[in-house]
Parts: sequence; structure tokens; C-alpha cells
Amino acid sequence: MPLASLNSTRKTNQVRQHGAMEFSDPPVDLDKVRLERLARFRKKMAEHDVAGLLLFNQINTRYATDATNMQIWCSHYETRCVFVSLEGPVVLFDYADHPHLAEDLPTIDDYRVLPAFYFFGVGNRGEEFVLEFAAQISDLMNRYGGGNKRLAIDTLSHTGCDALRARGLELVEGEQITETARAIKSDDELKLMQVSMNVCQEGMRAMQEYLEPGITENALWSKLHETNIRLGGEWIETRLLSSGPRTNPWFRECSMRSIEKGDMISFDTDLIGPYGYCSDISRSWICGTSPTSEQKRLFEFAREQIEHNISVLKPGKSFREISEQCWPIPEEFLSNRYSSLIHGVGLADEYPNIKHWNDFEQKGYDGIIEPEDDFFNLINLIDQRIN
Repeated sequence: MPLASLNSTRKTNQVRQHGAMEFSDPPVDLDKVRLERLARFRKKMAEHDVAGLLLFNQINTRYATDATNMQIWCSHYETRCVFVSLEGPVVLFDYADHPHLAEDLPTIDDYRVLPAFYFFGVGNRGEEFVLEFAAQISDLMNRYGGGNKRLAIDTLSHTGCDALRARGLELVEGEQITETARAIKSDDELKLMQVSMNVCQEGMRAMQEYLEPGITENALWSKLHETNIRLGGEWIETRLLSSGPRTNPWFRECSMRSIEKGDMISFDTDLIGPYGYCSDISRSWICGTSPTSEQKRLFEFAREQIEHNISVLKPGKSFREISEQCWPIPEEFLSNRYSSLIHGVGLADEYPNIKHWNDFEQKGYDGIIEPEDDFFNLINLIDQRIN
């Protein structure tokens, strides 16, 4: 369904929003951001010589179109996707028939209902119904690909991939396109990310005000969720909050444990806030008393690490150089080091993921921090919040 008839229903010149921030005034021109993000995908498509990009990852469909429809639910099933043509239209294959969710979005040229082929939807008839899906994608590639049969895909089941290959399409890894494109942030995107960070900070203030001995970890964690939803955020990706003896080693999930006086409470927000942008902030507090001398010692180590690593991040440096020059973790903490030294952030935790120097040869990969990458811009935001 071409969207011209839907788009003609616009009654004002105001940029259209859907979902959590509808009926609010955005701080930037959202249509400009939307079209810039789509253009980044297409630039990377051209670099990799692909005629089409098929997106089932709901973070990527959001980035390409800014259309939302039950993002978390649709991430469980292959029930919603976006096809981006390098030289032709952007087609949203949506879950069910809800074209009103795509009204007035300049990133979508054609709205269709996905011919479902995932097991929950169709049972053992998936190999039958996937043929219609493959036929539609093949038709788009033939019509707009100029003879190029290379189709990049971010994620898709064997059922879907086999049906597309049977149509003569050459399937290409799509994450190298989406992740490197999303690493670049415009000034307007940084303003949207700042809105998400402000909401996250407000949620942390609510948590800190509520913190007292006797409440559960879950009760404290709920304050971040409540604030995020109330202020137009969307969800929280993890449950990384723990207290007292549960804080080390890391990655224990939030629980019904009652917080005691003197406990350290540690958490990682992983918050998807307004406009779908992620705020990934870690904090540790002491409940009901002043920190001990040992806790102060640990805090100084943490601060030293952050400030040193910020000073290392410069445009033009390789991931290898950054890893080698970052703060060397003392032996007493080395065994419990985090899996990542530094990573990007945008609509989620994103490329790149730079490994610790101890792990670089075995698990790391190299690259370059470009001047337009999010690292260079976001470090200024981080630095302002520390100082």
C-alpha cells in the first residue's frame, strides 16, 4: 500500500510522532533525523555493493524508519521487517494491518502486511507461507536492483534464508552495514540522546531518594522503570541491580533481597528512553551510612580509570592503540574485569566493542575512531557529568 493517501491526512505542519512521545514537542526536526539515518544505511549499502537491505532486528527497523509497533514483542518472532532498496523504495512489512502506525513518516514508501512464516503464527506450514514472502522480496530486488542480486540481512531464520536463496538472491551479512552506520551520530541525534540521559538521571534521583534499609532490590529498581515510562521512555534492557554481598562478582540480577544499612548498591541502567535512545549509566551507592575507607579506595580507582580512559579517546586512534593505552587494571581486580573495555551506544549498546588489552589478541578486533563517530561526541557529554 503506497502511503500517499495516509500522509495526505496531516492537518498541521508539525512533525509527526508515534508511540511514547506522541503529543509532545520534539527538541529537533525529527524528519531530518529520520532521513539522515536512512541515508547512512544507504551509504553503507553502496559501500558493500548490495541492492537491498532486509531488517528484522527491531532496533534496525526503528533506525531506518522510526516506525514502532510492539518492538519487544516483535523481536521474539519474525513478524515485522523493513526492506530498504538502495535505488528504490523503503517497504515496511508490518505485523497485522495497522497502517496508521506509519502515517506521515517520510522514511516509508510502501506499507504491507508481512506474510507470516514463523512457527507460532503458522505452525508447520512455515515452508509453505515463506514462499510468498520470498516472492515479494525477490520482486523488489528484481524491480529496483538493476541486476544486482546481493541482499544484506541482519537476522533471519534458515526457513527465510533458504527461500530467498532459492529465488536466486545472494545473501550478505547485514550487521556490518547497520552497526557501522549507527555508530555515526549527528548533532540532532546527540540532542535526542541527551533527552534520554536526562530522563535516566531523573530516574536515578528517584531511586536515590527512595533508597533506605529494608526495601527490596526490586522495589528500588522499579523507581527507574516508573520514571522512564512516565517521561516517555520505552523499556529497560536488563535487570542489573544488586546489593551487599551480591554485587561481586557482577551480573547478578535484581531480586527480592532486602537492602541493609551499609550495603553497597550497584546498578547499570541499560535504559531505552525517549525517542528510542539508550542511556547506559552505571552507579554505586552506599545505603544509610558513609562509605568505609575500603569503599573510598575502590571509588578512587574507578574514577581514575574513567578519567584516564576519557583522555585516551581521540579521533584517528585505532582500537588497538586505545586498548593498549587505557588504564591498566590492577592485578587484584583483573579476574573480575568487565567483558568490554569501551563500547558505543545509540538505540542500544552498539559497535564498536573494544576489548581490554589483556584480551585484545584473543577476542578483540581493530578499527579506527573517526571524527564523526559517537565516541568523540559522547565523551564530551560524559566528561561534563563527571566534572
